[in-house]
Amino acid sequence: MAGYPSAVNPLVPPGVYAPQEDTELLAGALFDEPLPPGAEVLDVGTGTGALALEAARRGFRVTAVDVSRRAVWAARLNAVRAGLPLRIRHGNLFDPVRGESFDLILANPPYVPAPDGTRRPRGAARAWDAGDDGRLVVDRICREVPDLLRPGGVLLLVQSALSGPDLTVGCLRSSGLKAAVTRRRRIAFGPVLRGRERWLRERGLLPAAEDKEELVVVRAELPV
Repeated sequence: MAGYPSAVNPLVPPGVYAPQEDTELLAGALFDEPLPPGAEVLDVGTGTGALALEAARRGFRVTAVDVSRRAVWAARLNAVRAGLPLRIRHGNLFDPVRGESFDLILANPPYVPAPDGTRRPRGAARAWDAGDDGRLVVDRICREVPDLLRPGGVLLLVQSALSGPDLTVGCLRSSGLKAAVTRRRRIAFGPVLRGRERWLRERGLLPAAEDKEELVVVRAELPV
């Protein structure tokens, strides 16, 4: 992907989410965080491990989690290729790291509204389908992340404007965190949104004149 900062392009097996513009936007936010070497970082929904490896290159101690066994395998393989240490766990969101705490949590969750939002996504669609409003996983992160952050710890979460960044900020503030949108980028519709464009417009999630998707990074910090 053009502009992606990784020194080693990750292998992307079939069925695993490939690094895209949202990955790049979150990587830029990661680079802006002034964490000391040895800081504890959690990457949830790691996919190929691309963001986890960027954190490891900065000297952080990184744990990566994904619900997909293929993604876990891919992240382990890419860590070996890059010669970087990652602690990689299989599981649903924060379940594998209950009772632990982190200085920084990276999250690129599924955030695309789905026409059949009442049905649990399967296969590769687990990387993007997120209920009828796109918030199925984002809302869970907002509720649960305060218990995993150390005082002064930071969450960096990327999502689409289609799934309510203002709701995310409000939810995180209600949980006691300082939160704001810190990065934005408009991109062309990808294959998933192109396939759902008519449905999104009919639901009022996508204005009639809008021909691009806006991605945002929400930054939230637990006060010391």
